[in-house]
Amino acid sequence: MKNKISDAVVNRLPVYRRYLEELIDEGVEHISSNELSRRIGFTASQIRQDLNNFGGFGQQGYGYNVEDLYREINSILGLDHEYSMVIVGLGNLGQAIANHTRYYKMGFPIIGMFDINPKLIGLKINDIEVQDSENLVDFLKTHKVDIGIITTTKEAAQSIADKMVEGGVKGIWNFAPLDLKVPKRIPVGSVHVTDTLNSLVYHIVHPDQG
Repeated sequence: MKNKISDAVVNRLPVYRRYLEELIDEGVEHISSNELSRRIGFTASQIRQDLNNFGGFGQQGYGYNVEDLYREINSILGLDHEYSMVIVGLGNLGQAIANHTRYYKMGFPIIGMFDINPKLIGLKINDIEVQDSENLVDFLKTHKVDIGIITTTKEAAQSIADKMVEGGVKGIWNFAPLDLKVPKRIPVGSVHVTDTLNSLVYHIVHPDQG
C-alpha cells in the first residue's frame, strides 16, 4: 500500500465490517453503496472513496458482494489470524474484559492475566490464573504476545506500558486515563471513558452541532 491511509478511514473500516457481518447473518448476498449508506449513515461517496483506497471492490450495476467485501476488510484490518493478549489490572473493568468471551471468539485470546493485589493473585478467570505483575516481563519474553491490555490505575499505567514494551508486545490497548509514552513502533489504542462522556455532554448542550 503506497499511500498512507488516514486514521479516519481506518476507524471507519471496523464499522463497515460490523454492518457487513449483520448483512451476512441476514442472508444478503450483495449491496450497493447507496443501500450501505442508508444502513450505516455515511454517504455513498464516502463509502466508495474509503474502499477505493484499497483498490475498490464493487461492480457497476451490481454493487458489492457482501461476503467478499467482508473477507477483504478482514484481511485489510489483519483480522484473518489470531492475536494473543495479556491483561494487567484485574479490577472490575479488567475482569469484565477478561470475562468477555466474544474477544476469544473474534480471534483475540487472552493468555495471561496480572495484578499486584494479593487477593486477586491466584484467582482463575476463564481457566487462566492471575499472576503477580512482577512476572509480567518474564511471561512476555517466553510467550508470543501481540497485545497488552492495561486496566490499571493512572499511576501504574506508564510503568506497566514500559514493561510491555520491554517484553516485546506489538501493541497496547490502554484503558487507564493517561496518554502513554511508548516508542513509535508500538501503536496504542486508548479508551478514555471520561473524554467520551465529555464529548457526549457537548452534543447534548449543542444539539445543532451534531
